[in-house]
Amino acid sequence: MSRISLDEVKHVAHLARLEITEEEAVMFTKQLDAIISYAEQLNELDTENIEPTSHVLDMKNVMREDIPEKGLPREEVLKNAPDHEDGQIKVPSILD
Repeated sequence: MSRISLDEVKHVAHLARLEITEEEAVMFTKQLDAIISYAEQLNELDTENIEPTSHVLDMKNVMREDIPEKGLPREEVLKNAPDHEDGQIKVPSILD
């Protein structure tokens, strides 16, 4: 018995704004059914004494401390700007 129908595959393709042919829909139905079947094998595992996790590795905060630092001098920054005026970098206008 198929776990996903041809109509469901077509519906998902429509939601994803994908144009698929009838042959592709049949192929994807078979492929998705195989994927779902494979994923259902996980239900056979005994997870009774397994603590839920959000990550496979025991990681804590791996980000560096957020310490403010003095930035570059304005003159140094403006050396790299292709166009600047009055101490500010000029960019093309995007609004009328």
